[in-house]
Amino acid sequence: MQTILGAGGAIGTLLAKELKNYTPKIRLAARNPRQVHSDDELFSCDLKNKACVSEAVKGSDIAYLTAGLTYNLKVWKREWPVVMGNVINACLEHNCKLVFFDNVYMYHKNHLANMTENTPVAPPSEKGKVRHILVRMIEDAMEQSGLQALIARSADFYGPGANASILKIGVTDNLLKNKKAFWQADDGKIHSLTYTPDAAKAVALLGNTPDAYRQAWHLPTSKEKLTGKELIALTAAAMNKEARHYVLSKTMVSVAGIFVPILRELKEMLYQYDRDYFFDSSKFDQRFQMQATSYAEGIKAAVQAVSGT
Repeated sequence: MQTILGAGGAIGTLLAKELKNYTPKIRLAARNPRQVHSDDELFSCDLKNKACVSEAVKGSDIAYLTAGLTYNLKVWKREWPVVMGNVINACLEHNCKLVFFDNVYMYHKNHLANMTENTPVAPPSEKGKVRHILVRMIEDAMEQSGLQALIARSADFYGPGANASILKIGVTDNLLKNKKAFWQADDGKIHSLTYTPDAAKAVALLGNTPDAYRQAWHLPTSKEKLTGKELIALTAAAMNKEARHYVLSKTMVSVAGIFVPILRELKEMLYQYDRDYFFDSSKFDQRFQMQATSYAEGIKAAVQAVSGT
């Protein structure tokens, strides 16, 4: 049995499909879990409930934590440590391995131009500090309690099902409405994006590779170094649209954030867009010989998923 905790998101659904290559028994745990395969076991669970998480993990060989909490700092500070604590305790209780789907928020902002698993840690944002706490909780449990865990880390992602990605919200959705696309802070900076089907395939592979544990892994991401402007141009071409766009500056985000809550939350993350942001997955690539999807191919698939063309 392998269990996905927070199974309803973009990664969780794709991961469930990939896990069929490794196990016949998959449990999907979420507030409102939905069937991916006809024989999936559905388990309704609030991950903040310790007893519920324990039951969700019980009988599992591997648990994948792919949950995405509401993108709100107060929620993150209040709920993420509780969720992680519950998951770690459940995995230790039931002798279950843990795979945590993570992001790059805890990395030092002056080292984003070439991010590897050894990039210095110094979270520049409050959300980054929360993510760092979660990673430390896992590391402490590995060292002090013998937890078998690994961290699968992704850049910003895009692709089918990635409804909160900058490429969908800022570009595809607007071009579909014949509006100008937008990018954040600086469209001339390199910005890596991880393709969701690649991420799901890699997470399943890592989880089922015994010697991958007790390590952090960057998930396979294209080595192409494209700028925001170039990503917009590729998306527009895939949609047969003109690549019209504007840049959402820090000042614009500050003003708009007064009225739009999500922009208030994004303001502290703008540093990821005002400098080159390149995500290096060489460690994974060399270990598993898996080729990341090109941006041209991935963007085409993402556009087709949204537009139905």
